[in-house]
Amino acid sequence: MTAATHSTLFPQVPESADAVLDGLDPEQRAVATALHGPVCVLAGAGTGKTRAITHRIAYGVRAGILQPASVLAVTFTNRAAGEMRGRLRQLGAGGVQARTFHSAALRQLQFFWPRAVGGDLPRLVDRKIQLVSDAAAACRLRLDRGELRDVTAEIEWSKVTQTVPSDYVAAAHKAGREAVRHPAEIAQIYANYEALKRDRVVIDFEDVLLLTVGILQDRHDIADQIRTQYQHFVVDEYQDVSPLQQRLLDLWLGERDNLCVVGDASQTIYSFTGATPDHLLNFRNRHPSATVVKLVRDYRSSPQVVHLANGVLARASGRAADHRLELISQREAGPEPVYVEYADEPAEAEGAARRIHELIASGVSAGEIAILFRTNSQSGIYEQALADAGVPYQLRGAERFFERAEVRKAGHALRAAARFGSNDAGLDEAVDLPSLVKAVLSGEGWTTEPPAGSGAVRDRWESLAALARLAEDCAQAKPDATLADFVAELDERANAQHAPTVEGVTLASLHAAKGLEWDAVFLVGLAEGMMPITYAKTDEQIEEERRLLYVGVTRARHHLGLSWALSRSPGGRPGRRPSRFLDGLRPGSTGAAGRSASVGRGGVEHGTRPDTREPLGATARRRGARKVARCRMCGRTLEAAEMKLMRCEDCPSDMDEGVYERLIEWRARTAADLGQPAFCVFTDKTLIAIAEAAPEDEGELSRIPGVGVRKFRAHGSDVLAICAGQMLGGERGGADEDD
Repeated sequence: MTAATHSTLFPQVPESADAVLDGLDPEQRAVATALHGPVCVLAGAGTGKTRAITHRIAYGVRAGILQPASVLAVTFTNRAAGEMRGRLRQLGAGGVQARTFHSAALRQLQFFWPRAVGGDLPRLVDRKIQLVSDAAAACRLRLDRGELRDVTAEIEWSKVTQTVPSDYVAAAHKAGREAVRHPAEIAQIYANYEALKRDRVVIDFEDVLLLTVGILQDRHDIADQIRTQYQHFVVDEYQDVSPLQQRLLDLWLGERDNLCVVGDASQTIYSFTGATPDHLLNFRNRHPSATVVKLVRDYRSSPQVVHLANGVLARASGRAADHRLELISQREAGPEPVYVEYADEPAEAEGAARRIHELIASGVSAGEIAILFRTNSQSGIYEQALADAGVPYQLRGAERFFERAEVRKAGHALRAAARFGSNDAGLDEAVDLPSLVKAVLSGEGWTTEPPAGSGAVRDRWESLAALARLAEDCAQAKPDATLADFVAELDERANAQHAPTVEGVTLASLHAAKGLEWDAVFLVGLAEGMMPITYAKTDEQIEEERRLLYVGVTRARHHLGLSWALSRSPGGRPGRRPSRFLDGLRPGSTGAAGRSASVGRGGVEHGTRPDTREPLGATARRRGARKVARCRMCGRTLEAAEMKLMRCEDCPSDMDEGVYERLIEWRARTAADLGQPAFCVFTDKTLIAIAEAAPEDEGELSRIPGVGVRKFRAHGSDVLAICAGQMLGGERGGADEDD
């Protein structure tokens, strides 16, 4: 073995199952050892959720409890699935399937299609834009590129929410969808789109899930075969599951409950695509016996960053806010977040570039710095500021500003107008550079008023509006500037922005930054109208904007800058105000007091007794308060780890020693018969709690923490017999019962 094998690039595989648990904190270890029954992991940002669930799978495999081929772990991106597979290999758990929902469904569809339907699986189209365009043409509707993208997004939303064309109008109205075309037109395009797919014998990305669901519903033999193969399921980012994905998961599971889900309702930022946190928030309703583990130890961010993140959510409202997690930083102290108010947007961009230049000079890698903004249209001014400062950058999740189709097309139109504009009657009424540019942009579909809603059409409008604003800035700097001067300025700016992309500062929208982290993060444009965005009208939309800011804050490990501009351009009216989400957090501001979190502390909770089927904490929530667990001996408030015994660790035990010894012996025999570790039958603490309570009937036993529905059904009669002093088969009599 070479020395390189011992490097961090090639970590050694843990020697044993127990070694897999080394280095996990108590809550992560609780996740890793909860291998049976429904498990819900509520994991705050930076708390090591991927570490916890990969160690859970690896521990189960290495301990011989889980067979690698029987585990299916699903997530939402190929990058996340690849990272999970890599970690599992490093932990000695190769062979476990870690895939996206679509990848897992496509494999099953390809395998079972000949048997279920016959023939070859229809061809999968990578991009559906052309099909949507043809469907619109069949309706005698002409859509531009931006409208095509937005109508395509509406069709995708319809399919993942299991909405058929005839129901689209009502469903879109109920969901508050703001589309670029009339809902009836979109419904007609959607219906023609589905017909075209059938005629051309092709399927789209969403059909992969829909067809897999259909086969599993109709063919019980195929469903049984898949359920025989996969016995244990893990779902990452569960707050982003769509109704269609949940339906597929239910069919994979059947009547079983060996499911572990991981999520954080406070990071729900994709509801516009059909994702919903309801499945996560309702998990304990559907699975009353679930073990719930809360991860709140933040290993990513400094205490100062974590304090701000908690503050952002402290003023949240709505159902997701009722389940927020109060993070606790595990890192060393860092600098306080820096709040900066600028006179205008160019000054804000220059200020961010200047601060980034200083950070790089101090030793921070450019690749460990990010500028995050609300919309992609904001990137241009920061691209220019970084280029002017000589700072390399790279764009994530968006085209470079001057490479966007609408910007390139507008550039060609402006260039033509500069050369031949004297022959264009449409420009005769333009009196200065801004009016000339706006007249040309109007020919490209730009209007003075923005379109309703979000999406591609809004992004396109924002890009053209940025050109219109640039013309105003150019004219202010040089009052006699001509259209030819403006085109030259555009060319110069485009050329200057060809900065290296290797080891560059990341420019990204807040949505594109989800799942990433940097040493230093600059959150820019935090003014009302942009954060929250102006078209966020309802309470639900406003709260999603708040969660988006929370995601941005929690991307930072050490340095965090927050800024806003009072006006758009130099000399403009300073009419803007900082984002309402910063009220009470930024220096000198005031705001309402924060709310108490329902699940603020870390720890483990177990399901309710089987006779009530009521989710954990439901009674306390109905009364508007969370019940405090107190020691039955001294009355002190209990820590999470003490709740199983319902007494302080230091308080004396009143258990029946004889019953406890018989329970230990019975557990050893039962575990051997089942081929499981002893703790999988009952943990030591649960046995102590049973011996202390000495239950006399099923109701008393089922109320003991650690005795869930499954274990009650499997072992309840034996445990009650032991507590009643009865002898069981295989149990030795006599006084000498110690092994």
